[in-house]
Amino acid sequence: MHKFFSNRRLVIIIICLIVSFGLMSVSVAIRNKRSTPPMVQQFGNDVVGLVNRVVAWPVSGLNGSVTGFSDLMNTYQENQRLKGQVQELAQTKVHDQAVNRENQKLKQELKLNQSLTNYTPVTANVIARTPSAWQNQVIIDKGSSAGVKKNMPVLSGSGVVGRVAEVNRTNSKVELLSNSSESANRFAVTITTKSGKTVNGILSGYNHNKNLIEMGNVTSKAKIEKGDKVATSGLGGVMPAGLFVGTVATTGTDNYGLAAKISIKPATNLSELSVVTVAVRQAQTTN
Repeated sequence: MHKFFSNRRLVIIIICLIVSFGLMSVSVAIRNKRSTPPMVQQFGNDVVGLVNRVVAWPVSGLNGSVTGFSDLMNTYQENQRLKGQVQELAQTKVHDQAVNRENQKLKQELKLNQSLTNYTPVTANVIARTPSAWQNQVIIDKGSSAGVKKNMPVLSGSGVVGRVAEVNRTNSKVELLSNSSESANRFAVTITTKSGKTVNGILSGYNHNKNLIEMGNVTSKAKIEKGDKVATSGLGGVMPAGLFVGTVATTGTDNYGLAAKISIKPATNLSELSVVTVAVRQAQTTN
């Protein structure tokens, strides 16, 4: 009897094990077929996802800020580099413009120097020009050491601009044609008309409003027209002959209606002088 109950217990345990394994298999099969996890697992997954988003948001923002700051610094450095290049280009452009202007002036002086066959040309730079005496005089950087002497003609561009009024060893003062004082630049000039006739006169003043040189003491009845050329005549021994002064701009008569009064357009702009040429006679040159 005792043996029967022992065997019965063993059979029950085996049956329980079989049923347990069966239930486990059915549970696994059912869970594999379900598309969604259990409610507890869903809640846990949602909590984990929320925590991940909360942690990831400031980290992502910090990474974006670092990247934006780095891009901003790179942009700033690039702008600074481009500004430096723009400044260099601007400086180069200004320098090139100055060089071109200087080359043009020097070329004009070279053409003028080649025309002064009876003189030794001495090229000089204008080093001073005071606003109060802007129309009266300039200071050049050549003096007696370069052979410059008083009353020598001074030219720029294509014509006469004045004469040497005062000489020092290393610089000189040039009295301009636009000097309207009573004692300034009263040297003789001559007009060559289109018919080939010559008309003599004397430079008598300067019209600042019209930027024209005035010529008086003209007694000839020859027809003078606009555009006739005016040059130094050499009379009086102060200024050598044949130096171009300008062209006739207007003609008329003096206040008494007795003599012709002529206005001359200067060959060179007297307000923009930077390089000039002093015509030194060859016999007066110094070694």
